[in-house]
Amino acid sequence: MAAQASTAQPGRAARPASQGLPSRVLLHPAAKPLLFVLALLPLVWLTWGAATDALGANPAEALIRRLGDWTLRGLCLTLAVTPLRQLTGWAALARFRRMLGVFTFFYGCLHLLAYAWLDKSLLLPDITLDIAKRPFILVGFATWALMAPLAATSFNRAIKWLGAARWQALHRLVYLLAPLAVLHFFWMRAGKHNFLAVYVYGGVLAALLAWRVLRRLLRPAN
Repeated sequence: MAAQASTAQPGRAARPASQGLPSRVLLHPAAKPLLFVLALLPLVWLTWGAATDALGANPAEALIRRLGDWTLRGLCLTLAVTPLRQLTGWAALARFRRMLGVFTFFYGCLHLLAYAWLDKSLLLPDITLDIAKRPFILVGFATWALMAPLAATSFNRAIKWLGAARWQALHRLVYLLAPLAVLHFFWMRAGKHNFLAVYVYGGVLAALLAWRVLRRLLRPAN
C-alpha cells in the first residue's frame, strides 16, 4: 500500500488494486444487462432454428437436447464464478452468480417443458409413467427438482428468512444435483455411444466441486 501511495499522482488518492480495468468493466452499469442479453441468445438461436426448420431431421429431439446442453453449460458457469473470483481477486464477479444460476434453472425448465410438450404432448399420465419407467428421465427430473429450491432461494430476502447457516446448507444440494445432471447426460448419450461431451462436462463439474471441497478441508479451524 505504501508503494502504491508513493507512485500516485499529487492530489489523487491511490487507486485500490481491486479497481483495475477488469473490475471496472465488471462493475460497469451495462455489465448486467449485457449478461442478460447474452444469456438469452441461445434461446433466440434455438427459437429461430425451430421457426426456420434448421434444427435437423428431428427438430423436437434437437430442441430438447440443446436446451439440456445449455442447462449444463449454465451450471458450469455458475459454479465457476466463486473459484474465478477467489483466484483472480475480481470480487465484482460475485454480482453475476445469481443471474447465471437463475438462467441455468430457466434453461432447465425449458428443457423439461420441451420434453413434456414435444415428446409427451403435455399428457401428465404419460409423463409420470415415463419418469417411473426410464431411469435417465427420473434422474433428469430429480436434477430439476433439486435446482428449484436453489433458484427460489437465490434472493437476499430468502437468505434473511432462512438464515445464513440454513441457506448455505440448502445450497450444498449442488454437490448432489451436479453429478445427477452428468448422469442424466451420460444415459442420454449412451444410446448413440457418444461420450466426449459427457467427459468434458463431467470433468469441469468434478473440478469445480473438488475445488470447493478442498477449500473447505484446508480452511483454518477457528
